[in-house]
Amino acid sequence: MKNKQIERHQTLREKILETIREAILKGDLKPGEKVAEPELAERFGISRTPIREAFRQLESEGFLTVIPRKGAVVAALSERDVQEYYAVKSILEGYAAELAAQNLSEKELAKLESINARLKQLASDGDVKAFYKIHHEFHDTFLKAADNSKLYDLIKQLGMKFSRLRMASLSVDGRMAISVAEHDKLLDAFRKHDGKAAEALVKKTAAIGGNVLLESMAHSRGEPTSKSLLSEELDIY
Repeated sequence: MKNKQIERHQTLREKILETIREAILKGDLKPGEKVAEPELAERFGISRTPIREAFRQLESEGFLTVIPRKGAVVAALSERDVQEYYAVKSILEGYAAELAAQNLSEKELAKLESINARLKQLASDGDVKAFYKIHHEFHDTFLKAADNSKLYDLIKQLGMKFSRLRMASLSVDGRMAISVAEHDKLLDAFRKHDGKAAEALVKKTAAIGGNVLLESMAHSRGEPTSKSLLSEELDIY
């Protein structure tokens, strides 16, 4: 009985996380808007404990800001956050890709190819949630192959703190297809054990992710953007 209660608690917590993430990414919840505990408690028919746990998780991912005596509000997403995150991401993951290129086994390369084939299908289906999850698996595979535990931990911590940015970038129309194309080129560098090429590709991939998100943010503010950005990025390499 106790195990079932724990499972239900965890399942509800995941539903709350998914509901709030989606509402923020779709723009149904705006920056600065309060996310009310009572409404969520009534909607899911639960106590506030799993809701508060979900809020803490979402705060660590950059979706919410929990303010004492006020509650949780949607965190603002700034251009500086995007620029700084993708700049650091490009350096750390680029170095990891360079190391991984020397270490990846045939089995690991086959796994990466299989994952990217799955990502291609998900991009065609337009399934952003599933794509994000499998996309994470692709990167995690080569990050582990870099065989540098400190580097791996740094990238994981950074990724968790800014998962909102990564999800938002992949949610932009056309971005998933670009990601699959980027992976194909990266796989080619990995097969050749070309560390420098792998590093350069990952750095450019990070630049694409940041630029696409910045363009999307500018568009949402009604500012003029480069309509050809996504099509141009497909030929960036």
